[in-house]
Amino acid sequence: MIRVLLADDQQIVRTGMAMILSVEDDIEVVAQARDGLQALEMNALHRPDVVLMDIRMPRLNGLDALRRLTRPYAEHRPQVVMVTTFDDEEYLARAVEAGACGFILKDSGPRLLAEAIRAAAAGDAMVSPSITVRLLRRLRTSPGPAPATGLSPREEEVVLLLARGMTNSEIAAALGITVGTVKTHLTNVQAKLTARNRVEIAAWAWRTGLAEPCAQTVSPVATAVPSARTGLTSR
Repeated sequence: MIRVLLADDQQIVRTGMAMILSVEDDIEVVAQARDGLQALEMNALHRPDVVLMDIRMPRLNGLDALRRLTRPYAEHRPQVVMVTTFDDEEYLARAVEAGACGFILKDSGPRLLAEAIRAAAAGDAMVSPSITVRLLRRLRTSPGPAPATGLSPREEEVVLLLARGMTNSEIAAALGITVGTVKTHLTNVQAKLTARNRVEIAAWAWRTGLAEPCAQTVSPVATAVPSARTGLTSR
């Protein structure tokens, strides 16, 4: 059972998400918070696996709460998915830097909401299709670290396909390797880049120029398809 904390300043939003998730057999909403400070309190008390965090909240906003939840010395570090109505590029870039493992809009629909939670709990990531183009465009134009020299040619191939939106299964098929091998490569890449999650690996690829624009990743038509699989999720 995946334990979830909902953090949003609007009670109607929290209630709606809780109702949507109540029908999922593998997901349990263990607590709700009306702002960032209460989210920190509920996280310490209930120790959820995943936190669905709104960006704009009173007292302590979602970005500052995210930073506290993901800091290295935090007592309990859940996976955090940012849930918002604001697909602002600056907020998205800052959330990536703060350690968010996924991004979805509040109008993404029940299926995407549940899939985002499952992906986060599994250590993967999910980004709403409507956010993907803006996020990747922002990462491509923002300053970043120099390319890492420790990646093998195969690891670079895996990272490139990840950054272009392929799932683990699709990467495996494209490279003629097993899904398990893809996961092993990504684990090694994560260690070499000191990346906290899949989103940060993709962010590194775009910032360093390893991933270049292509129809699969930057086409509004390609990324706006309302399906559970999006630019940074895995299977």
